[in-house]
Amino acid sequence: MKPTYPMIAGVLCLAACGPMPGADVARLLERDGTIVTRGEGPEDARPDACYAQDVTPAVIETVTEQVIVQPPEISTDGTVRAPAIFRTDTRQRIVQERQEIWFETPCEAQSDPDFIATLQRALSARGHYHGPVTGVMDRRTERAIREFQEPQGLDSGVLSLAGARLLGLAVWDPVAAQRPEE
Repeated sequence: MKPTYPMIAGVLCLAACGPMPGADVARLLERDGTIVTRGEGPEDARPDACYAQDVTPAVIETVTEQVIVQPPEISTDGTVRAPAIFRTDTRQRIVQERQEIWFETPCEAQSDPDFIATLQRALSARGHYHGPVTGVMDRRTERAIREFQEPQGLDSGVLSLAGARLLGLAVWDPVAAQRPEE
């Protein structure tokens, strides 16, 4: 029997289902460059908390210039006998370095339909979410989360614990409030 694409994909999928390194760490979400994990995070991560790591790509500027190699040959009456010769120089520079940011997130924010439905209602009440309350973490919900969190300085579609507190979806933790911000 000749192997087909679905068969090959199934074998590759099964091969990928082997034990994860660091089996005590559960990856809850891996989408759009953002990874949400339980028990793994920044150096001071609590083992019972969930953290999201978001990576922003570097911003690179490309500058292209035409540099004259040989000027034009112009006769005394002003006619061009030979046009100028140019070479194209292109260079790149990093305007902003790639950044990795860790932030604490409610563990149920990505998987609990009741929590997600409540989140959608809270975002809707504040004018950020425009759609049906489904209890599903879809692109529309992620865009609303990003829109809500951006003014607080976090450009991510994953709900931060600070964002959940602002929405009234997480209990205020006075111990966490005394920790210095990163």
